Amino acid sequence: MPDMSWVAAVARLRARREPGALVTVATVRGHAPRRAGAKLVVGQTGTWGSIGGGNIEAVAIDRAREVIAVPDPEPELMEFALNDKVTGPHGVQCCGGTVSVLLEPLPVVPAVAVFGVGHVGWELARILARHDLDLHLIDTRPGQLADERLGVLADAVAQVHVHHTPLLPEDVLAKLAPGTHVLIMTHDHAEDAALCDAALRTDGLGSIGLIGSAAKAARFRHRLTTEGGHEAAAVDRIKTPIGMTEITGKEPAAIAVSVAADLLLTFERGKR
Repeated sequence: MPDMSWVAAVARLRARREPGALVTVATVRGHAPRRAGAKLVVGQTGTWGSIGGGNIEAVAIDRAREVIAVPDPEPELMEFALNDKVTGPHGVQCCGGTVSVLLEPLPVVPAVAVFGVGHVGWELARILARHDLDLHLIDTRPGQLADERLGVLADAVAQVHVHHTPLLPEDVLAKLAPGTHVLIMTHDHAEDAALCDAALRTDGLGSIGLIGSAAKAARFRHRLTTEGGHEAAAVDRIKTPIGMTEITGKEPAAIAVSVAADLLLTFERGKR
């Protein structure tokens, strides 16, 4: 990576949707190449920063890449003795001290695209924004995406991306990162149908959910298989109705809780 702060390096990995690790010198006793707090960011192919070079850094990079290659990795604390009696896989460091290094995985966060920020979409955005994910909000109506309406997301944990698409909201699908989960809940059934058709034609998406009743689901299924030419197995990818069936409330906030809970379960299953 080019010269940049470790914060910027972490942000770059996130933007690329590349897993990585943040390696920090946690404690130093005696002499060591770097002080406590020195940081190294490790990606799949590149690194930024330094925790002192030599065996410490090389071992940390190797271990970081092992850790980020497994599902749901956990932080690790590594200990290094820096003397001529200890030979590491990448040589000897004879500074004389001991160093502990904290390795913190930086996994690729989930991504969710909500098409339609009406009553339910707005409530859902409020819930999802409290989680570490990339949240895309798409609507053809500018008022639904107005700053004052989305002001409740100002302190979001999620990275929120707003897309106003007056004509063809389905064009956003091609721009989404692989694995993005799609929720279709616009104000217009024709728009919903076009989005379902386009989502089935877009490679690499995660789950696809469609808001609505069982009757709407049946109508859409018929239309997608007859007019859209999709195989029945492909249409089965679209989950509708969405949410947890155990939650039966019809208020927008209740529906949003139901949908969010089901989506969080999907995230958990994806870690296994």
